[in-house]
Amino acid sequence: MIRQASEELYALVAPVVEGLGYELLGIDQGRRGRRVVLTVYIDHPDGIGLDDCERVSEQISGVLDVADPIPGSYLLEVSSPGLDRPLFRREHFERHAGAWVRVRLAGDAGGRRNYTGLLRGVEGEEVVLEVDGAEVRLALAAIERARLVPQL
Repeated sequence: MIRQASEELYALVAPVVEGLGYELLGIDQGRRGRRVVLTVYIDHPDGIGLDDCERVSEQISGVLDVADPIPGSYLLEVSSPGLDRPLFRREHFERHAGAWVRVRLAGDAGGRRNYTGLLRGVEGEEVVLEVDGAEVRLALAAIERARLVPQL
């Protein structure tokens, strides 16, 4: 499954983000060296600026401090999706059909792990890409991370 934070974190963070008038795109929980990094991606029809990220970060930080869902210390980052927008859920892949994407499969998927190609869409439980002129089908459950590739 696409690498993202636990359902518990979503349950804590989503109401805060949505209550402030933003869309919660996803939460990525990973490591940077020895440090746990929690990155919350938000969006808004008018775009996202630094003030938006700070506002959401302050509110989320308070909720996470009380609930304490992550053992030990961690770094909280709130970010706009940027041009290389991460794709977390099925609907993100559906929404961006026709765009170029970079997909990394989980290590236990076997074989090739990295793909860059044109996102054709989603069929059943598979993401359909066109890579070097050939159709490639990747199981949604095997995707570790995916991002748009800006075509400038």
